[in-house]
Amino acid sequence: MKELKKEDIDQGVFDLYDAYAHNKLERRQFIEKLSVYAVGGVTVAALMSAMMPNYLDTRTIKSDDPRLASDYITYDSPKGGGKIKGLLSTPTGTSGKVPGVVVVHENRGLNPYIEDVGRRTAVAGFISLAPDALTPLGGYPGNDDEGRAMQSQRDRNEMLEDFIAAYEYLKNHPDCTGEVGVVGFCFGGWISNMMAVRLPELGAAVPYYGGQPSAEEAALIKAPLMLQYAGLDERVNAGWPAYEEVLKENGIEYQAFIYPDTNHGFHNNTTPRYNEAAATLSWERTIGFFKEKLQG
Repeated sequence: MKELKKEDIDQGVFDLYDAYAHNKLERRQFIEKLSVYAVGGVTVAALMSAMMPNYLDTRTIKSDDPRLASDYITYDSPKGGGKIKGLLSTPTGTSGKVPGVVVVHENRGLNPYIEDVGRRTAVAGFISLAPDALTPLGGYPGNDDEGRAMQSQRDRNEMLEDFIAAYEYLKNHPDCTGEVGVVGFCFGGWISNMMAVRLPELGAAVPYYGGQPSAEEAALIKAPLMLQYAGLDERVNAGWPAYEEVLKENGIEYQAFIYPDTNHGFHNNTTPRYNEAAATLSWERTIGFFKEKLQG
């Protein structure tokens, strides 16, 4: 099987994968439509293999990294799923309490990529909690296809309550200053936006390519926002102009960055959608924003 490089993959394949990853195409339909791009010795199997996440050698911070302590905990979410599992990561070598950050996964549960983001956040000096909204269904199943199917069985507003409960858990954690922000990706971007709507005391929110709240909801936001968008992500970006208008009208503090020629999911280093330059810059901006807003 020919191993494909990112530059060998047509943009149409990325668009199809986006539709598939967001449950707009069934697997059978995705495979059928991929056949259009199976030309010149490139097979459908090769395209499928190239687009699927690689969790084997993409982890950037090991779980036993001496710069942090990282382990699973369970916290209460009485308005959501009841008991929710999450990865709690705390920086070592710091004196005193540190701010907290809730790290919110995509539409497939707490996979290795999001766990890694939780550890990256801790290494940057924050106590992070990366919850698994699939906990009531048995937790992340080990692959994203099953994870997406499972997550579609849960009500998204109930899952929002799980992440709000994670915020409360971190806020009251003995190692936390009480200043807590949120960063989320895709579905987690929508959650991040909605946590800003629901939590006037939220320290900061960084939604990555997340769906926007309604105009009425957006007007309630008090937290400072840093919004990260992918230039080629027409589906999510369609809602940005109206959202920005409400933010301006209500004097809500925000920064917005649109990274040219990047796909939805550009921060995720486990798939070909990853864009190293945009991911690196956006993460530097994210951490700098959290340090400014949460550390004072």
